[in-house]
Amino acid sequence: MRPAELERVTVAEAADRYVELVRARTLTGALSPATAEVYARDVATLVDLAGGDRVLDDLTGQDIDAVLLAFARKPDGRRTGTGTGSGSGSGSGSSDGAGVGGGGSRGQSPSSQARFRRSVSALFKHALLAGWVQLDPMTVSTITARQRDGLRPERRALTREQAQGLIGAARSLEEAPREGRRDQRMEPRDALIVLLLSTMGPRVSELVRANVEDFYTNDGVRYWRIFGKGGRTRDVPLPQAVAEALDAYLERGRPLVSGKATGSDAKALLLSWRGRRLARGAVQGVIDRVQALVDPAQRRSVTPHGLRHTTATHLLADAVDMDAVRRVLGHSDLSTLGRYRDELPGELEVAMRVHPLLRDHKRGG
Repeated sequence: MRPAELERVTVAEAADRYVELVRARTLTGALSPATAEVYARDVATLVDLAGGDRVLDDLTGQDIDAVLLAFARKPDGRRTGTGTGSGSGSGSGSSDGAGVGGGGSRGQSPSSQARFRRSVSALFKHALLAGWVQLDPMTVSTITARQRDGLRPERRALTREQAQGLIGAARSLEEAPREGRRDQRMEPRDALIVLLLSTMGPRVSELVRANVEDFYTNDGVRYWRIFGKGGRTRDVPLPQAVAEALDAYLERGRPLVSGKATGSDAKALLLSWRGRRLARGAVQGVIDRVQALVDPAQRRSVTPHGLRHTTATHLLADAVDMDAVRRVLGHSDLSTLGRYRDELPGELEVAMRVHPLLRDHKRGG
């Protein structure tokens, strides 16, 4: 219930209180620390763009429009072309939803803009309940996804041919010529990374957080216990080809560098050749190296989050139960799946050609 009286707090004061509340939620497991810091960063950006000394309740829909557009134009330092690393584990981290390609001068990626809007909206929803604002200005903001050239200017998911080309390249890595020192050969690891991302769709944070002990066998089936957002876990069975890639890496890849790992790194599934837990920013470099092996006719650049879209899109297109797909991706709500489902070329034609109501129809019957 809303308080009876309005509290005229400044934007900066409201931001401080809200961030304190968000960080407190990590103690109960309601939010992961990484997610809380994303909210904190976005709220700090709002303070900079809107003006910390302004009263929060004085912000109008036009002010929010100006903030959203100003954020969209801000250079994105993660997209300068220097963050895709060589897989050494020393690259800088990148957001789970980082956008595709481009230099920093191009402004924020569509996914970053969408994330920022969600963060600001969450702040104002809390402000309305807390009695800091009379009206949520997000409800009268006129900057929509379409007016900002869309939140997804190009499809993220790979087509079936593109995905199969990438998976085929990953599975062929074991046969590729090997150069350099034996303890620096990362082919089994790179193959496993691409197969896990493209067939199981984990968040990149879940991938690099994985430990060897998170993979187990039950009744002859290999499972991955994935530790996701908000302290939630899910046990997902590995496709046979992925289980084989995991075994190959554990037998012939990881032991070569595991002797260098110390502390928490010793438990990590994915290691750099230096024996450190693989950094989030290095995953894109792995994908790019495997993509270089794909036939140019099937090749298209893709991010780790784009491979998450690929998993969801093709599982749903193949009529896999929606709740099963939700559990694979680690979502608590079925409605979230809509964000991960891309259209596939020709899928409407296929749906009509194999219409369930006409499968048993006989001519002249």
